[in-house]
Amino acid sequence: MLVLASASPARRRLLEQAAIPHRVRVSGVDEEAIRASDPAVLVQLLAQAKAEAVDQALQVEESSAAAWGVLGCDSLLVFEGEVFGKPADQAEAIARWRRMAGGVGELLTGHCLLRGNGLLRGNGLLELETVTTRVHFAVLSAAEIEAYVATGEPLACAGGFALEGRGGLAVERLEGCFSNVIGLSLPLLRRWLNP
Repeated sequence: MLVLASASPARRRLLEQAAIPHRVRVSGVDEEAIRASDPAVLVQLLAQAKAEAVDQALQVEESSAAAWGVLGCDSLLVFEGEVFGKPADQAEAIARWRRMAGGVGELLTGHCLLRGNGLLRGNGLLELETVTTRVHFAVLSAAEIEAYVATGEPLACAGGFALEGRGGLAVERLEGCFSNVIGLSLPLLRRWLNP
């Protein structure tokens, strides 16, 4: 059984659509306490912290006969050298979109898979990787930006957009993994689950 260490509905939907059996367990990790100057390292550290927190809780709560793998993920957008997580409010989302419209950013997702209690190919085996997808944003008018931000969708997403939602209209094209931009790389997960 795969345990998703994330509250993200988008990640959960990706696993459901790919028919990957799983359950959700939110980690409760204080993301603000984890720091790294390299964004690729930061998302890996966050993903690992989430997976380890859930794995430790499961080891305490569940029988030793249970078998699970814990998947932690964390995403952020790098645009013009600046790291964008979730916007704090509508004003910040509008300011970001004014910068991003017509530009190119990199969406990074850190992935950590802990294979606990004999699941798959080993006890406690760790898989850790960051997947990067280049996102080409559309040129948007001020009215389009304000209308999108008014939906509230950008406030819940790393980088301030949801590719699978209304934000998909603001993306011209992608270079790299599509599902990575939504929250986790399904091709990477397939390789990890089917070695």
